[in-house]
Amino acid sequence: MDRIETLAAGAGGVVVVALLFALLAPGALSGPPAERNPGHVDIADATIQPQAVGGQTVGLGVNTTLRHRGNPSPNVSLRLRAIDAESGLLETTKTVDVGELTGERERIVPATLTVERDGGYRIETVVYRDGRRVDTGRKRVSGLEALVPAYARTPIQFVDETMLPPLGVSVREATDAHTTLDITALLTNRGATQPADVQASVIVRQADSNLVADRATAEVGTIDPGQTAETEMTVSVPSNYNYYVDGVLKKDGVIVDTVRTAVNLDPSERIAVNETRQEVSLEVGDFERERRPRDDGERRDPPAESEDGTPGFGVPVAVLAVVTGGLLARRQIS
Repeated sequence: MDRIETLAAGAGGVVVVALLFALLAPGALSGPPAERNPGHVDIADATIQPQAVGGQTVGLGVNTTLRHRGNPSPNVSLRLRAIDAESGLLETTKTVDVGELTGERERIVPATLTVERDGGYRIETVVYRDGRRVDTGRKRVSGLEALVPAYARTPIQFVDETMLPPLGVSVREATDAHTTLDITALLTNRGATQPADVQASVIVRQADSNLVADRATAEVGTIDPGQTAETEMTVSVPSNYNYYVDGVLKKDGVIVDTVRTAVNLDPSERIAVNETRQEVSLEVGDFERERRPRDDGERRDPPAESEDGTPGFGVPVAVLAVVTGGLLARRQIS
């Protein structure tokens, strides 16, 4: 037998042995089956929306969108934390059991965090799989004090126009001792319905002493949606003083809006109302992910498989076949 025939016979024998070995123990050459490796889980996005708004607290509805790929991922859970944006102190935390995630899909996981209705918070979301952290994200929310509690919501408000004051004051009668003032409150309905049990009142305070000189209350009549109406009240105060007039709007006994104006009855001195206001509005920041190195043992690509689903031999088996065949051929030649 010449050298070429000897090499071919040795290589063929090795291939036959490898095939028999693969049929008897297919998992031995291909490594652990893909089913043993859990799939990939991360946070695709998160949204925050106020839900139950109370006088002191507000419920923040946090909807976390989880993205899953690959094999089933068992024992997935979320931990949500609300951290005060100014102090950095933990306000509240909540854990949600998600369970097993399967398939190539996204799943929305809802949760509610109850926090103080004041300032802002950093909402952190941590994803766990079998007790191991696999992804982290955060989102900021601020201006929670701008949220109106459910019991204080009403479409009736004082008008908010630059050239049209919400409180109009005129002198009906004046003597050396007392002055009678007619106060007209301009109210507008910014909603689509007409609420009931709405009252307007005025409180007149002496500017220097801040003492209440007089007050009056009137029921607010019917105001059609989108319309503006007047509510009139009358007060009597000592003459020759300056006053601040506070307008208060109440619904079911709850203050829903306030305004202030000044009345100058002292000819030697004048006062004015500081109309500078700092507008506060609810703001929700963008979702931020914390990029972490892949140290959880996840596999990006499944192991190679043959057409019938049997794991392939791979490069190591091919190299082993060539080397073994060469050694056998060399041994036979020698």
